[in-house]
Amino acid sequence: MSDPLAVIAQLPGVPEAVEEAREAVDRLYRHRVLRRRSPEVSAESALRGARASAALEGVDVPLGSLRSGEVEDPLVQGALRVSAELGRLGATWRTAPRQVLARLHTLAATGTADPTHLGRPRVGPSADLEPVTVEDPLELGEAPGPEETAVRMDALATLITSGTKAPAVVTAAVVHAEIVALRPFGVADGLVARAAERLTLTEFGLDPKSLAAVEVGHAETSYGESVRAYLTGSREGVGLWLRHCASAVTLGVREAVAVCEAMQRG
Repeated sequence: MSDPLAVIAQLPGVPEAVEEAREAVDRLYRHRVLRRRSPEVSAESALRGARASAALEGVDVPLGSLRSGEVEDPLVQGALRVSAELGRLGATWRTAPRQVLARLHTLAATGTADPTHLGRPRVGPSADLEPVTVEDPLELGEAPGPEETAVRMDALATLITSGTKAPAVVTAAVVHAEIVALRPFGVADGLVARAAERLTLTEFGLDPKSLAAVEVGHAETSYGESVRAYLTGSREGVGLWLRHCASAVTLGVREAVAVCEAMQRG
């Protein structure tokens, strides 16, 4: 059986970037603070990740305001709901990814999307539901139609459930990019995509305690440009995106280390 992810994992510069990310995660897991306080670090990482994910959708709020519960913006609240739920979805991700994505969308888009569309992929004009107006916060251009999107999402689900020899970083990067590119729900797809990436990093073994704030890494680098590179489908574009995602993991580890150091100082 062919393994397309294992093939693209060998694109120029990708193995080195993936190895750097893996080594960063390994160093993080040796931090002495994690011996007793890893759940606290994970919770703080989730909060910082939610903030960064909302910022990538265009709503940037101070971390202090988020921590104190002052922010009522529905998109930010969606990001917080998603981050709070991830720990309960991991066991289902590798066996029923469509179910998990529907749940993530319901959490992410409540308050911003029509309630009848929550958790339901976009449909064509002949279906019972009205077509969704697809948001485009990254200025990617027109999204693929519902039929093409359905086919590619089926392929993505098969990829997750079938397994691959590719590193978790590469698998997570492709899951992330496909959801962002396809925008299967039309609203809050970016929040769903980044949550799916974190789930993949966790459940495919790179970061089982979900400590790395990978969303922060995306927010600190050329995120939109990297997504658009992936959309070209070229070796260069896909390789750039994979390297970007590996770098996001490395930067997310740096954020987690900063959390550990702050806790150590008291």
